[in-house]
Amino acid sequence: MAKTTIDKGKNTPTAPEYPITTMAVVAPIVGWLIPGGGHILLKRYVRGALLLVSVLAMFVIGLGMQGRIYKPNGGDILDILGFVGDAGAGLLYFAARIMDWGNVMAANAAADYGKTFLIVAGLLNFIAAADAHHIALGKKP
Repeated sequence: MAKTTIDKGKNTPTAPEYPITTMAVVAPIVGWLIPGGGHILLKRYVRGALLLVSVLAMFVIGLGMQGRIYKPNGGDILDILGFVGDAGAGLLYFAARIMDWGNVMAANAAADYGKTFLIVAGLLNFIAAADAHHIALGKKP
């Protein structure tokens, strides 16, 4: 959130320290939908490509290990958090749900690791989207 400063004499807020621009709104949304897309939009091609490869690799490895894709629900708190982590992968999550991938209930250790890979891929993508937002604001070089 942009910091505003208060003029001590008038008690009215002045312009924010980091003004919200269109790119500061669009970059994190694109970065959430397409892993690394926000960085590529901001002309940070190498960082964007590394994020795309990292998130995509973790997601594909998780699916390959028969990891479970969480669905939206209002039940157990761990299922809700799993859904939030999975949904962080953006379009990868929606593609997996449409194609009905990650719907198996495998009872082996590899499937549990696969589920963790899927969740961490989404969480990494959330962090990357927040990073794109900070770059667009000018807080980060």
